[in-house]
Amino acid sequence: MSTIDDLYPIPCAFCNISKTYPASPHSDVPSNPDPEKIDPQCHLILSTPLVLAFLDIMPIAPGHILLTTRKHYRKLSDLQSRTPSSSTWNSKREASEARDAARALGEWLPIVSRALCSVTGIEDWNVVQNNGERAAQVVPHIHFHLIPRYQEGREETQRNGRTDWGALKSWKMFGRGSREDLDDEEGKELARRLREAIRKEVDGEKVLQDGKSKL
Repeated sequence: MSTIDDLYPIPCAFCNISKTYPASPHSDVPSNPDPEKIDPQCHLILSTPLVLAFLDIMPIAPGHILLTTRKHYRKLSDLQSRTPSSSTWNSKREASEARDAARALGEWLPIVSRALCSVTGIEDWNVVQNNGERAAQVVPHIHFHLIPRYQEGREETQRNGRTDWGALKSWKMFGRGSREDLDDEEGKELARRLREAIRKEVDGEKVLQDGKSKL
């Protein structure tokens, strides 16, 4: 039997978010979560028994989302049948827990991506996942970055109908360029719109599934 310390290692910013915003039995998309429950504020857009998503507090671009597991795994390689214990993190998992968490990440990535595109109007975005400090993983808890790429500068990247890959390499990435704190009022409104878009995506998938089951 896992203890509370096993499930939410301290200190871990994402475990704190997971603990503060438990999953609801009624909906995976929270209706109106209070961002001020923790400091810094958390603008939550998804809260399931297995995964959470919220806005990055230092976004590379407006709409920068983090998708993470509810339970504590450090790296993708830890999503295995058994997660070894260590001096800082005692977390032996049942095989089904790790598989379910991995499956949930894969299922929610395209749903959250479509919602992000719908709300921001972007056509291009990055999905980035870092493992370990040398790979720029800041929070030692599995998470995916969904980073919008806006249309500014698109014309400069096209020369004679071809993409200027040299220009594209100049985009800001982890540790490069400036990153500003998320404005809480803007974050609150953006999170509301993203929750609404995710809810529409989920409802749409349910309609498709219901239609298939009747065939």
